[in-house]
Amino acid sequence: MIKFLDLHKINEQHRDSIEKRLQDVLDSGWYLQGEQNALFARHFAQYCQTEYALGVANGLDALNLIIRGYGFGIGDEIIVPANTYIASILAISQNNCTPVLVEPDISTYNINPLAIEEKITAQTKAIMVVHLYGQATQMEHIWELAKKYKLKIIEDSAQAHGAKYKGLRVGNLGNASAFSFYPGKNLGALGDAGAITTNDVQLFEKIRALANYGSECKYQHIYKGVNSRLDEMQAAILDVKLAYLDEENERRREISRYYQDNIKNPLLILPRAYEKESHVWHVFVVRTEHRDALQKYLESKQIQTNIHYPTAPHKQAAYKELAHLKLPITEKIHREVLSLPISPVMSMEELSYIVTCINEFSV
Repeated sequence: MIKFLDLHKINEQHRDSIEKRLQDVLDSGWYLQGEQNALFARHFAQYCQTEYALGVANGLDALNLIIRGYGFGIGDEIIVPANTYIASILAISQNNCTPVLVEPDISTYNINPLAIEEKITAQTKAIMVVHLYGQATQMEHIWELAKKYKLKIIEDSAQAHGAKYKGLRVGNLGNASAFSFYPGKNLGALGDAGAITTNDVQLFEKIRALANYGSECKYQHIYKGVNSRLDEMQAAILDVKLAYLDEENERRREISRYYQDNIKNPLLILPRAYEKESHVWHVFVVRTEHRDALQKYLESKQIQTNIHYPTAPHKQAAYKELAHLKLPITEKIHREVLSLPISPVMSMEELSYIVTCINEFSV
């Protein structure tokens, strides 16, 4: 069986370095808010080209904390792509804000910048861009809209660690950015983990307090905060793996090029990067009207696949109040997408076999 994602093999490459750093944590006797956390935050901010980075418990917390940090709440609207993972929208509604769903550009799967302005109202406070599947959103027009209407830009960078737009890394394309380090991400922890990046010192200091029970000083609470901290072991693991992220992203690009150059089946629509560095290929998503048949066929050939995502957020039971929305592009995407195996540890033999099987698929 060719696994969709072989996490054991990915992390095995770094076993010796990870074990050494974990031993350092054990020997230190300090397991929260310590040296490893500070080290990773510093290195991750440098990597993202931002002034500040804060480790938090997970990606959803990161989004939540950014929205709370800005004080957005009841009556405030946040624009968000309609085809995102539900976490992006959960963060909005959990802060009592209203998600305003905008259709994606079907060629990139990211929010369509030209469809945003018609959704802006007097209640709009922010645009949340989601760098879906690993490709940085095209930001030029969004920057113009944010300036014109005095809106914040919140990045959901959970799937695009290391991607760039016009030389800037995701995490530094808006006012603040949320990252997830769920184990399957390009930069993955060995459990839940997340981070926030920003250049705004006031926002950073408020979020840091909010994430620590609303406290800047022990036992003194200035906000009604939460407990969302990146533990020392996950910080140590992430710091080890961060050093290899660009190299592993480049391997993902090589795999994506192989797929693009060699998959010739006319039943499939292949993804494309608008620029080489814009995409880090968190997942390689093809589209076909015969998605379910293709997935079943590949399973019979011992090839695991995944669907990102089978049901659009506005069609989820949790968001039945959005079910009336007419979002044909979003619904088409969710109906047709299938993710093929892609990871930096895949062999050429595996890739060749996958391509051969796909090219032989018919209905």
